[in-house]
Amino acid sequence: MKKLQLKRGEDRRARAGHLWIFSNEADTGKTPLTDFSAGEDVIVTDSRGSVIGSACVNPHSLICARIHARNCQPMDADLLRARISDALSLRQRLFHDPYYRLVFGEGDFLPGLVIDRYDSHLTFQITTAAMEARRDIISEIVHDLIAPASVCFDNTVAARSLEGLETGSRLFEGNVPDELHVLENGITYIAPAKDGQKTGYFYDQRDNHRLCAGLAEGCDVLDVFSYVGGFGVACMKNGASSCVYVDSSARALACCARNHEASAPGRPCECLQSDAFDALKDLRSHGRSFDIVSIDPPAFIKRRKDYKEGLNAYRRLNYLALQLVRDGGFLVTSSCSQLLSGDDLRRVAATACAKQNIHPRLIYAGRQGMDHPVHCAMPETAYLKCLIIQCTHQPRPEALKYTLKDTGDMADSLQ
Repeated sequence: MKKLQLKRGEDRRARAGHLWIFSNEADTGKTPLTDFSAGEDVIVTDSRGSVIGSACVNPHSLICARIHARNCQPMDADLLRARISDALSLRQRLFHDPYYRLVFGEGDFLPGLVIDRYDSHLTFQITTAAMEARRDIISEIVHDLIAPASVCFDNTVAARSLEGLETGSRLFEGNVPDELHVLENGITYIAPAKDGQKTGYFYDQRDNHRLCAGLAEGCDVLDVFSYVGGFGVACMKNGASSCVYVDSSARALACCARNHEASAPGRPCECLQSDAFDALKDLRSHGRSFDIVSIDPPAFIKRRKDYKEGLNAYRRLNYLALQLVRDGGFLVTSSCSQLLSGDDLRRVAATACAKQNIHPRLIYAGRQGMDHPVHCAMPETAYLKCLIIQCTHQPRPEALKYTLKDTGDMADSLQ
């Protein structure tokens, strides 16, 4: 294994546990990145030559190396089998049923690898050259451990392009079903298998779905960016009176309607195919209001340069959503943007409430589920935020009865 030496002082973050090495941290005078091939095993050292750990390198990426061991150990079949087995063991302790994120990248010490399990079907997302080079080994290990009936390799992830990997296609093995039947919190959701969003379903909101549903008895619910109805259907299963689902995908809304009917047969359901911002404005113009409004948008901030524009999008979305929350009702606001902190999201919600004379009572602050473990030295892995806020409408202040001149005249008359 070749050595990748870091510049003086650039080892602090890695020694604190972070797994990413950026290209500007490497001492290219000592070890030029052009000396390495994409996916190659290297030993990372500090400027004095002391070993920090082992990594796989990609000279073409901003993140030029990702550490996978704290000793001198290549990412070979033995290491991959041990890590995937460990990830599987943890999920089997956490969940009774085989529906979960089996591998979560850095959180499972497997940078660049995500695997979602839907009982006998698996969906892989491989986002680094290192994992792509070892795809066949990984697949063989997973087949030995689980023996899935079908597999999807989702290559549509934009992050693949940052590693110089092909994007835009899905590869299938075995008899991949048209639909997934996903068991979560005692509810079976139908979701697209071959042409759905991301890996087919969003396990990361599992706990937040359950907490929101606990408030839903007798409520009218609005589920915006619903996908297949994660929040809305959970609320209906727990006694909500009605739900309106909003999504831009007709395919997702068709699943919403079926999931709704299966969980709450006969109770009112509306599916609106629309841009979320337009739908919120339209519902407001028609005088609609709800006891629970959930907004679960895609990441508005994907890169640091998008932060300001993305933050404004979150502000507009929360402001519009709050206009539809009844007095004493709940706003459920989520963000999956890594670059938007939990404090940022709280400030967004607080500002939107202040502008509308709403007293915001935060009753729950959630994160991604336990099958998305956070690497404690990598805040990037704690990407999902979910806040449940009770909204109490305050009376607006009365218009001032007197002008400044009037108050002056009154003062004169009192003397």
